[in-house]
Amino acid sequence: MKSFGMTDIGKKRKVNQDYLFFSDEPVGCFPNLYIVADGMGGHKAGDKASSYSVTRFVELAKKAEKEIPFLSMEKLLRQVNEEVYHLSLREEEYSGMGTTFVAATVVDRVVYVMNVGDSRLYYYDGTLRQVTMDHSLVEELVRAGELKRSECRNHPQKNIITKAVGVSDHVEPDFFMIDNISGGQRILLCSDGLSNMVDDEKLEAILSEQGELQDLARECVEEALFYGGLDNIAVVIAQCVSGR
Repeated sequence: MKSFGMTDIGKKRKVNQDYLFFSDEPVGCFPNLYIVADGMGGHKAGDKASSYSVTRFVELAKKAEKEIPFLSMEKLLRQVNEEVYHLSLREEEYSGMGTTFVAATVVDRVVYVMNVGDSRLYYYDGTLRQVTMDHSLVEELVRAGELKRSECRNHPQKNIITKAVGVSDHVEPDFFMIDNISGGQRILLCSDGLSNMVDDEKLEAILSEQGELQDLARECVEEALFYGGLDNIAVVIAQCVSGR
């Protein structure tokens, strides 16, 4: 695998509450690791929730024994969730904080994905597909047949999420698998600062380009800024290298 990630504060926010991590080399129990988190809360709380969650997840991964990837991911996230939740109870300035969390690792050409909240993972193999499902109010309305998917982007309650890390003493992530990823195929992890600003057709066009991953990531951020940059933006793009 090879990857690149970046984050931008956007045009409207005063604090960047997005946080990311990417490594093509082993991180403890994982052969590679890619994470995007989007914090929520007050001035310091959202920033603390996302940065703590990602940093602590990586620290725990470095000490963990190898297991089935999903088991490792769930165990680590549950510990992180408990720590963030109790920190929010102890420190008034962090009260009510939480964060989305989407993570992936690629093992023997299989992508293992875990998510909580509305930060997303997309898969590109010539066609862009959203792999994760948002834990959000508008997604629930779509599933219930009360809202058309085409109406989601401009819905006034599109930013209300129904799950997050650190908001209670228990968290239930979702898990997804992508089989047989091969050379040239890509995954995109991002916060809603990208997915709310840039439609899937444009993201597909960017991921179809043959440029360096850092150029594609910058193009994603630039598009989000062009269309308003209303939120922080986080992007991680990882590509399968032929034969690995």
